[in-house]
Amino acid sequence: MSDEEIEKGLTLDKKTIEVLVAQVIPTSKYFEVRFDHMQDQINGLRYDLKEFKGDVGKRFDSMNADMNQRFERVDQRFDSMKADMDQRFERVDQRFDSMKADMDQRFAQADKRSEQIIASIDRLTDKLDHRDEKQRSFTLRMFTISISISVAGVLGVFLKIFGVF
Repeated sequence: MSDEEIEKGLTLDKKTIEVLVAQVIPTSKYFEVRFDHMQDQINGLRYDLKEFKGDVGKRFDSMNADMNQRFERVDQRFDSMKADMDQRFERVDQRFDSMKADMDQRFAQADKRSEQIIASIDRLTDKLDHRDEKQRSFTLRMFTISISISVAGVLGVFLKIFGVF
């Protein structure tokens, strides 16, 4: 090949340049296809995101419902425990009331017995006072008799000393 042929082959004509440019530089159709493809991908992502949001929302709704049920069960347990505790406190109150009534009755019996004991002591005191009065008068009579006998004995001794007997 000669230089001329090589130079002719290296020389590009207008049509060849257009074909090369068309192949190397993308056309607007290429960009439109690429943008359409990207838009489809974006739309797919948006759809997936909406579905994900919906799934998450459903999960949160189901979790909320589950938590509400659990809290309701806890509330029911507390209510039943409260009712049970109320019943227990009522029974304790009843026991205290019955114990109070029993204690009041026992104190009333103790008061009654104390009054009976006091009355018995008063009767015994009266009897002892009456007996003391009888004993005092008896003792005075005996003392008078013994003094009289002693006086009579002393008188007899005087009479004997003076020779009256």
